[in-house]
Amino acid sequence: MSKKTVFIQGPISSEFIGQSIAKHQSKTTIGAHNIFLGQVRADAIDGQTVAAIDYTAYEEMADEALNVIREKAFAQFDLICMHIYHSLGVVKAGEICLFVFVSATRRKQVYEATETIVNWIKTDVPIFGKEIFENSTFTWKKNTL
Repeated sequence: MSKKTVFIQGPISSEFIGQSIAKHQSKTTIGAHNIFLGQVRADAIDGQTVAAIDYTAYEEMADEALNVIREKAFAQFDLICMHIYHSLGVVKAGEICLFVFVSATRRKQVYEATETIVNWIKTDVPIFGKEIFENSTFTWKKNTL
């Protein structure tokens, strides 16, 4: 399997998401797509509101972990395509930071695969989020399933 670029600097745009979907229209064996979009929430933590998250990663380790996830997903589910994109840098509340796009011949596979892949990303990939509050102080994000 070829190595794909996973990291995108800043938020993931709706144009990028739309173009990714459009590129699959020529693959006529696909009967179902499922998309997960992770969006930065304006969480309230200890009386402070999150304005943005600054994402960093150990990119080499994260690429390796994502490659393992890709291999596990294709082994476990009957997928035709699978794409993962994650933001690095500052992503403001309301913007997209994670885009998982899964395609298969039937819908049951894409639903199960998407949830499983997102959970693996949350638990297995060394991507870190510094939650930046409106007053410019910060805390490190704790991933939850």
